[in-house]
Amino acid sequence: MSVEFTLPELGENIEKGDVVRVLVSAGDLVKKDQPVLELETDKATIEVPSSLEGTVREVKVKPGDKVKVGQAVLLLDNGSGAAAEKPAPPRSAAVVDIAKARPGRESVADARSADVAVEPPAAPERDDTEPAGNGASVAAAPSVRRFARELGVNIARVSGTGPGGRIGQDDVKAHVKARMKAPGSAPGGPPAPVLPDFSKWGAIERRPMTNIRRKTAEHLSAAWQAPHVTQHDRADVTGLEAFRASNGTRVEKAGAKLTITAILIRVAAVAIERFPQFASSPDMADESIIYKQYVHIGVAVDTPAGLLVPVIRDANKKTITAIAVELAALSEKARDRKLSLDEMAGGVFTITNLGGIGGTSFTPIVNQPEVAILGVSRGATEPVWRDGQFVPRQLLPLSLSYDHRVIDGADAARFLRFVAEALEQPMTMVL
Repeated sequence: MSVEFTLPELGENIEKGDVVRVLVSAGDLVKKDQPVLELETDKATIEVPSSLEGTVREVKVKPGDKVKVGQAVLLLDNGSGAAAEKPAPPRSAAVVDIAKARPGRESVADARSADVAVEPPAAPERDDTEPAGNGASVAAAPSVRRFARELGVNIARVSGTGPGGRIGQDDVKAHVKARMKAPGSAPGGPPAPVLPDFSKWGAIERRPMTNIRRKTAEHLSAAWQAPHVTQHDRADVTGLEAFRASNGTRVEKAGAKLTITAILIRVAAVAIERFPQFASSPDMADESIIYKQYVHIGVAVDTPAGLLVPVIRDANKKTITAIAVELAALSEKARDRKLSLDEMAGGVFTITNLGGIGGTSFTPIVNQPEVAILGVSRGATEPVWRDGQFVPRQLLPLSLSYDHRVIDGADAARFLRFVAEALEQPMTMVL
């Protein structure tokens, strides 16, 4: 009997993708859990495994095609009269296109400000309802509710077009578009401007965005709607550089390099324990603030495929050496195209390091739903007045952007000063 293998659920808020490669051909024998497609979604490039067994009778897609969840991609002959099984979610081992790190720079140094927070594949959704303003109930899945919250939409005001008035993501999108077109209303920001015809002035080339680049643009546009403030400071890392030089060999024996990024991850973890609001998220729909009881820190990475954020979990419970080793392992997995979605999910705070490239300061964009991001620029040796004379000291510029809805300026200044003092005098972390 011939059965169709349809594109399974790919993860929360992922509805479609572009076919990069088809890994099977007509006549091939496919086993259960065998990868059959390589698909680029708006979060990563993933391998889609088959939930069925049989011989490929027909391949219904080709590289470059756009496919949606539920669309038939293969026709299989399973040699029995059994009905097709429900496709299983793809395995979490996502592959990500990342170029090899350039010699002489940290692979975790980011050339831009923030990254896309990547969520792991979602568990099977259950029906859920929430009370509407008039006492009625609104039918919507958890992922749809979350999608609405991210767009600042009260889901109780959305009209559902599904069975029994059930609300889907398309309904939320339609609601937002309708509000954006309404006079004086722009909940998701102003509509995209109409561009002029640039070809009037010379030759042009139009290139479509990759899914990751498109998602980055959408995410950062939405993130920018939060009231941002950036606090700048500098840390005297002269002693820290001497410490790195004298202890680098010890960390290298463990399999990594003692980098500023690894040290900053540990310092930021301690700072978050002192200032828990920096690991929170505002829920404006519920008029509450969610405080996370874990300290997972993301590190923004610049890749040809777009900006990505691998996450160091429980950074507050690890030594700098352990963090350095884990960071090196994540970088190697990225270069080998083995970075998974799980390894890019769950961060509460992000660090983005431009030091390997240059610059004196910048304004990183908060990686929502987080509320703060620490930017690092290139350190420089400058004369500092001490004890009646100028002495050369190495200063490291730090830039902390934060969501002013949750974090006040005084708290941000204290947080950043704590980070700077911990880099200057590490024992201040245990005082």
